Amino acid sequence: MSEISNLAARDLAYGYPARTIGRDVTIALNAGEALALLGPNGGGKTTLLKTLLGLLPPQAGSIMLGQRPLASISLAERARLIAYVPQSHAGTFAFTAVEIVLMGRTAHMGLFGAPSVKDRSVAHAMLERLGIAHLAGQPYTMISGGERQLVLVARALAQEPRFIILDEPTASLDFGNQGKVMRQIKALTGEGLGVLFTSHDPNQALRYADRVALLGEGRVLAAGRTSDVLTQRALAALYSAGVEVLTTPEGRVAFLPG
Repeated sequence: MSEISNLAARDLAYGYPARTIGRDVTIALNAGEALALLGPNGGGKTTLLKTLLGLLPPQAGSIMLGQRPLASISLAERARLIAYVPQSHAGTFAFTAVEIVLMGRTAHMGLFGAPSVKDRSVAHAMLERLGIAHLAGQPYTMISGGERQLVLVARALAQEPRFIILDEPTASLDFGNQGKVMRQIKALTGEGLGVLFTSHDPNQALRYADRVALLGEGRVLAAGRTSDVLTQRALAALYSAGVEVLTTPEGRVAFLPG
């Protein structure tokens, strides 16, 4: 497989058949970097992610995976290239945690294929990587919301993709597990993967993202290097709220609601 350097949208309009959510969006996720997407509720973040994944067709513009239009790439190949971590959900069937993670291997073994020794090894390795190997045999429906979110991250890692897209990956996690997931994001970019995540916390973006895009009312209001884009003025305009900036004696910056 040839090297794929980015997942990019240009002049994108997106939404649903009866409603356009966003337009004129140009954004790119490069291999080996973390891109944070920030914006208020209802700003179109999740719909944009679904469009970048090919789950929703673009209404205008283009989405390219490397040099190829996303729409020209088969679903099976997309699954080997891009993994998606949705916001945590309760689940319906009592699959065990390791069975959920093994679903990420479908991209490699086919829909009706049986898991191989390698597939099972990868699944257990991803649970171990996230510190939840002890949950392997537990029913997914019986573990906590935070644990379910970690299982979904492990499932995405088991796909062994080139790009990972995460929708508010720490929303249901406690403080310690938030750090665990965000450190994994940093580690993945160090391994050459491209990681796009949405967040309501500009401090996560400031610490863990290389670049950031601010999305408001379906439009990219600003995008670029995290330290350049995340300013008091930009965040106040994005969220229509006061923003307080704290700076430590070591020069580290943190943003708080004003």
